[in-house]
Amino acid sequence: MTAAPAPIAVALDAPDLETAARWAAQVTPHVSTVKVGLELYLRYGPDVVAGVRGSGGAQVFLDLKLHDIPATVAGAARAVADLRPAYLTVHAAGGPAMVRAAVEAAPDTRITAVTVLTSLGDADLARLGLAGPAPDAVRRLAALAVEAGARALVCSPQEAAAVRAEVGPAVTLVTPGVRPSGAATQDQARVATPEAALEAGADLLVIGRPITGAADPGAAAAAIAAALRGVSANAS
Repeated sequence: MTAAPAPIAVALDAPDLETAARWAAQVTPHVSTVKVGLELYLRYGPDVVAGVRGSGGAQVFLDLKLHDIPATVAGAARAVADLRPAYLTVHAAGGPAMVRAAVEAAPDTRITAVTVLTSLGDADLARLGLAGPAPDAVRRLAALAVEAGARALVCSPQEAAAVRAEVGPAVTLVTPGVRPSGAATQDQARVATPEAALEAGADLLVIGRPITGAADPGAAAAAIAAALRGVSANAS
């Protein structure tokens, strides 16, 4: 019996579409979702979504982090809705009217509000003039976005448990900043292992370089997926 794909969104931060499509084909037997970021989308446009979705029909996470006035964000969300992304990111800091505009413009897509970027720490928030510490800022933005209709949130794994307590069980929690034990943190400030993120209440783990930077991305994805199945089994 084939195991169900793990709740992982592999970040396809590739230099070109061919590489992104190859990575997607290698990992989709093991993971539920592939993530297309801003750089790849700007380089190749809508074609990248079809290219990485492939014949396997993996869910596509379109990580554009929209942040503008409500009318502009609504237009952008409407423009990509035909691509059928499972997730589309907007910045919660754009405010409730902006989040609501995206939700109304793309009703079949799970609008996913980014709270506080995982590259930011408390000192960064202070310099930006945002009231911290980071967990408090994340909870405020999470509540605001959910009230505006967002069905998913992006937060670091370190805040997942607090956000889950704030917004309840129905909202999908997406956690970047996930690194297997021993992996370099690179440009992430608030990180956790995949197992810890899942145990904290995350529903979908964003993992990039630990998988795509491996000699065999498919094998790396399979190994992390197997470890997560062990966590799920222990929890049940």
